[in-house]
Amino acid sequence: MRRLLSLLLATVLSLPAVPMAQTAASAPASAPLGLTDAARGPTPIDGTTKPPRLTNSVNDDRRLPRNYDMQPPVVPHRVDGYQIDKNFNKCMDCHARDKAEFSGAVPVSKTHYIDRNGRVLDRISTRRYFCQQCHVSQEPVAPITGNRFQGLTPQRTTP
Repeated sequence: MRRLLSLLLATVLSLPAVPMAQTAASAPASAPLGLTDAARGPTPIDGTTKPPRLTNSVNDDRRLPRNYDMQPPVVPHRVDGYQIDKNFNKCMDCHARDKAEFSGAVPVSKTHYIDRNGRVLDRISTRRYFCQQCHVSQEPVAPITGNRFQGLTPQRTTP
């Protein structure tokens, strides 16, 4: 075993030295590291980006098509300040199955009333209680990076 370790150590020490990449501490103030991220734009990773201006959330109550199977629908209205905690869920004021007809909101899917053991409950399952884990508000912003993603094509329905 010692012989193997000695051989390995000798091999490593005999390798030619490779210049190390420039670090933030050794780089001149005017020279960026050259490391960038597409989501940050031209700002180097060690730099500070300017956050985008806040805009108003989409609030038109228009249902958007889904881009892929099983995609959670996006929220087509503002949810700023909605109380969603262990004691209360503001979304259920309109989206609970027994209130949706009156409010005109889309009722919560039946799958949200099934617990992890497959039992049907009379209330929202705790694993589906915090809506914004899956459902997000729509924001009128341009994509950070380009992509060629193509969503679902509408399926023909036969009578």
